[in-house]
Amino acid sequence: MPRRWSAVLLALVVSFAARSVSAGAEDGRFDLYFIDVEGGAATLLVTPDGESVLIDSGYPGNQGRDLNRILHVVRDVARLNRIDHAVVSHWHLDHYGNHAALAGQIPIGAFWDRGIPDALEEDRQFPDRIAQYRAAAQNQSRTLRAGDSFQFDSQPPLTVKILTASREVVPNVGPPNPHAEKHQPQPEDPSDNAASLSLLFGFGDFRFLCCGDLTWNVEAQLVTPNNPVGLVDLFMVTHHGLNVSNNPVLVHAIDPVVTVMCNGPKKGGAPETLATLRGVASLKAMYQLHRNVDLPEDAQAPPSYIANSDPTENCSGRWVKASVAPDGKSYTVQIDVDGRKDEYATRPR
Repeated sequence: MPRRWSAVLLALVVSFAARSVSAGAEDGRFDLYFIDVEGGAATLLVTPDGESVLIDSGYPGNQGRDLNRILHVVRDVARLNRIDHAVVSHWHLDHYGNHAALAGQIPIGAFWDRGIPDALEEDRQFPDRIAQYRAAAQNQSRTLRAGDSFQFDSQPPLTVKILTASREVVPNVGPPNPHAEKHQPQPEDPSDNAASLSLLFGFGDFRFLCCGDLTWNVEAQLVTPNNPVGLVDLFMVTHHGLNVSNNPVLVHAIDPVVTVMCNGPKKGGAPETLATLRGVASLKAMYQLHRNVDLPEDAQAPPSYIANSDPTENCSGRWVKASVAPDGKSYTVQIDVDGRKDEYATRPR
């Protein structure tokens, strides 16, 4: 049975009285920040009422590189003094590596994940790492399941539906997927990538899809033979743009207008994925957090749509921001504070 966000929060007795005024609260816009964590993931969402969601948190260590970049965007750019919801898409270190460290630096209202496994075969250090997460969450993290749906207090309301979680997918209902025949099965993925959370956000007519590191066969399971996701406006390219994800059967079915790829200089941004994106019928722009240093310029996004061109050791960590108009009918995308703002119309629903 789908649960409403407000009801779950009441059960958690989470108070948002201490929430700061944010850019979203000032201008009535729904803001999304794609933070550069060098090929990990960290995405900050801020509702018009100033309620915040951080999905994933990059790598730990590296002299606090990713931690400090996240805190900079949260505090200095979005002007928040807390994170209301911290979400983990799956249990790989480049996605939950700073949740515990963040909790030591800024208040976090609630922790959300796909459920904590007893062990993780691909990570021998998982017991120690998950102990830190459990401590930060005070053993109160909440489990998200496929089919769960929530609504935030905003006008128009911000909604989120969980499409995949722990290898489960929502029922395959909806219009037939005309791209279903494009699926070419790959070997089954036993890693935690295939268990990723996929979250579909709606704000008026605007739709944003984030699938963590979901991999090829589960992507197909979600959208074949029917498409329960529908069309989206903004798509966070899955799994840093690696080619074990971004199955054309999904990417072409959702037909995004704008994409953002959270890749690193040498991680993600695969030629096959970039080719898939270029084949999307409605695509108007694709942004990358990093230039793929191993690919020629004409094989990836144009330089003006790439936030960071330097290798990791010289990288300034510029972010990408999408900002949805108060009526949900248009949105802008820009790179960092000084980037050009391009405006896109939202699809009518």
